[in-house]
Amino acid sequence: MSNNIKLSIKLGLNGVYIPSFNKKLNYCGFYNLPENFKIIGSAHNLNEIRIKNQQGCKEILLSPIFKNDKSKKFLDIIKFNIIKLNTKTDLIALGGINQKNFKRLKSLRLKGFASISWAKKNGLKNIRPF
Repeated sequence: MSNNIKLSIKLGLNGVYIPSFNKKLNYCGFYNLPENFKIIGSAHNLNEIRIKNQQGCKEILLSPIFKNDKSKKFLDIIKFNIIKLNTKTDLIALGGINQKNFKRLKSLRLKGFASISWAKKNGLKNIRPF
């Protein structure tokens, strides 16, 4: 469920996703969250990560990592790792991940990765573990 904690709890879901555009600092503070309820968010820079931390996010999708068709700006490995050095939050790499740069993920300090277009285009058959 995206951006609706109240409905997520009411439906008995196990978490909520808070997009990067949601900047409300006390977004989760009013709710008695169920046990094992996960709050994840998305961010594009360290400032947005700090906002997500204040919102209660334990994992954050950080994007875009690599160059892609949707954005001219991207972090790449050095900026991603500098951001990671400045936060204790678990980061998940997103954006521009494909067969060519997949091995470069090994040099990132990340909890995981997500790839929408690559997975959609190729399925899991071409995705090999590190």
